[in-house]
Amino acid sequence: MHDIEPFYNWHKYYDSSLDESSPFHGKQYNFDLYSETIYGYYIDPAWDYMGSDTLYIKILFVDYQHGTIVIEFIGEWNDAINNDIMHFKRNIIDHFVTLGIRKFVLIGENVLNFHGSDDCYYEEWFEDVEDGWIAAINFRDFVLEEWKNYNIDSYINFGGNLQITNWRTLPPQKFLALVEHFINRRLATPS
Repeated sequence: MHDIEPFYNWHKYYDSSLDESSPFHGKQYNFDLYSETIYGYYIDPAWDYMGSDTLYIKILFVDYQHGTIVIEFIGEWNDAINNDIMHFKRNIIDHFVTLGIRKFVLIGENVLNFHGSDDCYYEEWFEDVEDGWIAAINFRDFVLEEWKNYNIDSYINFGGNLQITNWRTLPPQKFLALVEHFINRRLATPS
């Protein structure tokens, strides 16, 4: 797992350690020392701790003017034992919602497992972004199946055209425009 790095090509557009509104503002990254672990496996020092011992994040991009954020994950999303959604909601989501962020893009290629519980925090998050949306990009199929089992698909958009395999080739604004296009098409399509 120490070889899995957060996506770096957008670092020239956004750096959470330099963003005075970020919960990671001022964080110093020591790339000579691997100290954080998930289940005893060291992870790249660029991943950020958000309250969970099994799920780490990297804020890849924030556009405060348009109310959008892109967050990448690594590890095991475990709501059953670690209540990861509570940590994520209270320590990251609530912070950015107070700053006007209403459109959340979650990158989940490195989420290796999911254990669900109830959907209360997802429902609360969904209500917080009533005029926005939550999109999950490139989560593994078995994670998405588990999300459906726990009714998370009522709150987070995923699958289908949101499996954007070439997202790394796009600059952040173009990527966000593409995701928003897909979300708007879904919202405009009657069920």
